[in-house]
Amino acid sequence: MIWIRSILYWLGMAIITPPYAVFCILILPLPPVLRTRIITGWSRVLLWWLGVTCGLKGRIVGKENIPAGPAMIVCKHQSAWETMALQMVFPPMVFVIKRELLKLPFFGWGLKATSPIAIDRSNRSEAQRMLMEQGQDRIRHGYWITIFPEGTRIAPGERGKYKPGGARLAISLGIPLVPVMVNAGEYWPRNSFLKHPGTITMKIGKPIDTTGRDPLELTREVEDWIETELAAMPDRGPCFPK
Repeated sequence: MIWIRSILYWLGMAIITPPYAVFCILILPLPPVLRTRIITGWSRVLLWWLGVTCGLKGRIVGKENIPAGPAMIVCKHQSAWETMALQMVFPPMVFVIKRELLKLPFFGWGLKATSPIAIDRSNRSEAQRMLMEQGQDRIRHGYWITIFPEGTRIAPGERGKYKPGGARLAISLGIPLVPVMVNAGEYWPRNSFLKHPGTITMKIGKPIDTTGRDPLELTREVEDWIETELAAMPDRGPCFPK
């Protein structure tokens, strides 16, 4: 049954994504933030479809911690679920992504229309320069910024290296960090075709003031909060290591 449900989900995604990508190209002349609000409709539909086909839903804890002004969201990355769900919870945002994603057919077209901060991770000094330059531009246009500090999806029960680039950018922009914990990989594992039924938890922490802070110290504080909250989850999904 899980196989059938997962096939239905992927089939729906394959049907909706190409025309939506073309639509994204057509609305490029619109103001950036308005364009992003429209494009997030793709995520909203797919999350609804995920619940219908696979019985996989999400719950949000700590929405009262979302600040009024712009901020940098620093989120645990375990699956594709949070890339869609974050857009439903926070104000219009841009993701810090690897530049190669923009080359993907259809998906890359839509992604480019959301004005992401696309960096070349093979060149660290150039990547940091692009992060700072594009980050300032996105904040000026009214966006929030979302970064996955481990740089890639991490399997449940594992911990990647938290990089300080996001904290460094937040300090330079004078915006707070908002830590976010998710356990999506326990139901939707990395690179897995199957989606298991259940309820994913997203927990939002209190914003952290970056004024006068050291980027390494800030990164450790965010890491400690995310990993502590993840370890304290009372229930484990079907894909958590036994």
